[in-house]
Amino acid sequence: MTFLLHWSHQAQFAGYYVAKEKGFYKKRGRDVLIRRGGYDVDMRACLAESKPVFCTTMLFTALEKRNEGVPLVHLAQVVNRANFTLVAWKKDGIFKPEDLQGRRVSLWLKEYEAPYGGFFKRYNLQLVKEPQFFTVNLFLRRGMDMRHGVDACSAMYYNEYHKILQCGIDPEELTVFEMWKYGSDFPEDGIYCLAETTAAKPDLCRDIAEASLEGWIYAREHQEETLDIVMDYVRRGHVPTNRAHMRWMLEKILVSIFPGPGAGWQFGVLSRKSYDNSVRLLLEQKLIGSAPSFEEFHPSAFACGEKSKIQNRKSEIENGVRVKTALMPGGYE
Repeated sequence: MTFLLHWSHQAQFAGYYVAKEKGFYKKRGRDVLIRRGGYDVDMRACLAESKPVFCTTMLFTALEKRNEGVPLVHLAQVVNRANFTLVAWKKDGIFKPEDLQGRRVSLWLKEYEAPYGGFFKRYNLQLVKEPQFFTVNLFLRRGMDMRHGVDACSAMYYNEYHKILQCGIDPEELTVFEMWKYGSDFPEDGIYCLAETTAAKPDLCRDIAEASLEGWIYAREHQEETLDIVMDYVRRGHVPTNRAHMRWMLEKILVSIFPGPGAGWQFGVLSRKSYDNSVRLLLEQKLIGSAPSFEEFHPSAFACGEKSKIQNRKSEIENGVRVKTALMPGGYE
C-alpha cells in the first residue's frame, strides 16, 4: 500500500521512515511504500489511482480538501503544536505585531496562508503581500539591500528559519513571530485516508496509525540512527540539504509532537477543542464554507470492537515517554 507524504523527503517525516526501515509496518503484516509529495504531486489523483492510500497532510489542508469534496478522514495527529512563523528584520524596526503594519511580507499561497490570516486579523494588519514559493531569497535580499526585498517572510520554525540562520544571519538580528503564541495554533501533520478505507478496513487503518506512532517514539529515542535513515532518504530523493539542517529539523519537530508539562495536547491525539478552533479560524477567513462534525472527520470505525491497541499504546506513552522527554536536553521549550 502507498503512504504519501505531503512534501519532499526530510526529517519532518522521520517517524514514517523509521516505521518502515525498523519493520514496524511489516511486523503488523503491512507492506508500505513511502512516496514523497510536493508541489508537483496531486494528492487527489494519488488517492484515486491507488487503493488503499494513506497520507500525511496539515489539518487545515485536510479540511479544505473535505470542503472540495475529497472524503478524507483523520486517523492520528502527529504534530500538535504549530511551527508556522513570520520572520522579520529588527533593523526595519519590527519588534511587535503592530510594527508589521503596511510592510512588505512574502507569504506562501493557497492553504498555507491560513495560519497567518488569523494573526493579521487579530492585529488588524494591512500588508503588501508578495508570493513566496520555495526560498526565502526576497527576505535575504532585504538583509543585503534595504531598498529591495521584503520586511518579513513565512517560515517553518523547523525549516526555513534555520535555513536563514545557516546563511550566516545572527538570531539577534531577527524578530520571530510564532503563530501558536498569537492564537493561530493549527495542529499540523496528521495521518489520513479516505472514508471508504476506514469503513472497509478498520484493522488496516489502526495498524498504519499505530506503527507510524511507534516510529516516532523510536525516532525520538534514537536520534542519530534516525538521522542516518533520514539522510538515506534525502540522498535517494536528491534533496539539497545537509545533516546539520536535518538534525535541527528533527529536534524541533519532536518538541511539537511530544508534549511537555502543561502543553495541552496528547501525543497522537486530535482533540475536539483543537479541531473546533481550526474550523472556526478557517470559516472566519472564508477558506471553507462548512466542515464535518468531529465524529465524522475522526471516525471511531478503525478502533471498533475491543479497545484499540493504539489507545493502549498512547496510555503507555503518556506514562513513559513523558518521563524520558524530561531527561532529554532541550526536550521541552
